[in-house]
Amino acid sequence: MLLIFGGTTEGKKIAAVCDEAGKSYYYSTKENYQKIESAHGIIRTGNLDSDSLESFCEEKNIQLIINGAHPFAETLHQNISIVSQKLNIPVIRYERQYPQRDADLHWFDSYEAILHFLTKNPFNSLLALTGVNTIAKLKPYWSQHNCIFRILEREESLSIAKKEGFPMQNLIFYESVEKEETLFAQLKPQAILTKESGNSGGFNEKILAAKKLGIPILVIKKPILDSAFILVNGEYGLRKEIEKKFPDFFPLKTGYTTGTCATAATKAALFTLLTKEKRENVNITLPNGEQIQLAIAWTRIEENAVSCGVVKDAGDDPDITNGQEIISTVQLNLTETGVHFLHGKGVGIVTLPGLGIPIGEPAINATPRKMIEQEIQQLLIAHQKQLPTSHTGVNVTISVPDGEKLALKTFNPKLGITGGISIIGTSGIVKPFSFEAFIESIHREMNVAKALDCKHLVVNSGAKSERYIKAVYPAFLSQAFIHYGNFIGETIKLAAELEFEELTLGIMLGKAVKLAEGHLDTHSKKTIMNKDFLIKMAREANYSEDICEKIQQITLARQLWEIIPDTRFFSLLIQKCHKVCNPLFPQGKLLIFLIDEEGKIMNL
Repeated sequence: MLLIFGGTTEGKKIAAVCDEAGKSYYYSTKENYQKIESAHGIIRTGNLDSDSLESFCEEKNIQLIINGAHPFAETLHQNISIVSQKLNIPVIRYERQYPQRDADLHWFDSYEAILHFLTKNPFNSLLALTGVNTIAKLKPYWSQHNCIFRILEREESLSIAKKEGFPMQNLIFYESVEKEETLFAQLKPQAILTKESGNSGGFNEKILAAKKLGIPILVIKKPILDSAFILVNGEYGLRKEIEKKFPDFFPLKTGYTTGTCATAATKAALFTLLTKEKRENVNITLPNGEQIQLAIAWTRIEENAVSCGVVKDAGDDPDITNGQEIISTVQLNLTETGVHFLHGKGVGIVTLPGLGIPIGEPAINATPRKMIEQEIQQLLIAHQKQLPTSHTGVNVTISVPDGEKLALKTFNPKLGITGGISIIGTSGIVKPFSFEAFIESIHREMNVAKALDCKHLVVNSGAKSERYIKAVYPAFLSQAFIHYGNFIGETIKLAAELEFEELTLGIMLGKAVKLAEGHLDTHSKKTIMNKDFLIKMAREANYSEDICEKIQQITLARQLWEIIPDTRFFSLLIQKCHKVCNPLFPQGKLLIFLIDEEGKIMNL
């Protein structure tokens, strides 16, 4: 079993990731008000000291702890550390994302250091945003000076303040003021004391507001955690670590996109080029801002260039690039600034418009390009002294040794990408049988069709239905025909967003009966054929009970062609499909073609 310590924004994110597994886990909070809605979480509340935590872990057979508690919950962090070491339970720490420490702020390691600073630099009024549990720690100051604390308006918090003898009139509550700047302007403190609470703790908002008003800011640094904790700062890294430490929890494993692999290889190669030091792994930043670590398979140093390879791990997604080497070769460019992407072996060249990449450029999509450029710029800034001039650029050549052969199994030839695969990825992560990857592919194909001035798009579930429906539109460009797989709803929405004037949906009977009932995702894992719905339709079309009985006996939708004697049922089926789909394509003309096993086409 898995145990989460939450009660924070991070706790909610952890629970959302773990709910994807469809398995039970424990979610522990200190207070009742910190509970969350969870599909599979077993909620427990109340403090756990090290002894009770140890007993709980043994009793519940806890195999992994995920620590998403507040960064300043120091006692809890210590108890987790003690128990994890004693019972040999790995701990994943879901750490907040923190902005770089601003040198204009006053930073402190402890409250003792703050009190010393306040003694040396007396402020007549202080606004403390450090929480009710720090009232006791700051008593030497507020007993002698004007100090206002902002706390949660809860009975427990008020009791703590009263117990310490803090003046109640100097308490304010979080719910009373909406904006930090408004509060600071009203109170006019001579200084503000806050914790390094990270992005999710509103740290930036406090700092920006105080700076705007010219108020000095004192910051208590976040506590140092047990070095044995495995740090992640986003949901993708979290899931990957759960997959490593608790392999049976998720039924399918996630992976990395080719774009993520190319970014890691590029960062490692440039680092080695600048420092002459090889890296076994590198941290890179995903589009959502979280950092993940990838292993570098090998590094080759040449006279003026460095190449690094990353082996693509697609998890359990049926990705043709799984296990392939994604290689980046990096050289400094002494004549042009910026990042220049050069063509490498096995990476395709763009020959048609609509992909958002200039014709003639290597097929490296916008998101991977941005990821690579950001990592390069950060390295160039960090290693300015190693650069020959301040205007040095970087040439990046991404290559995939078997890419040209692999590309024949993709949509690339149809998209006008020749000679290899594309370096792609929008999130940087490949989820098993990825919805996002499939939708991205559909979007790319539609963009090409749009760029080629196609007004009428034809979407089909696969090659079989496309073969039949092409006979209806023999003059159409091949780029006007797109496969939707099971994602009918998302495909229609994309066509509407791109403002195609007409859309023809070709559909075989099995998917049509699901669509008619209202299922816009027709995957067998999401929905199955509903015979009760089909019988209801048969009665609506005035078929006999004998036909209804035959429908009850079928196991495959295509058997309907054999037992229903005329077209009334199938016409009604198409009407119901239209009723489901028409609202998704309100500004254009939608045609739905029902295709039988021999390729005969029916429509309204």
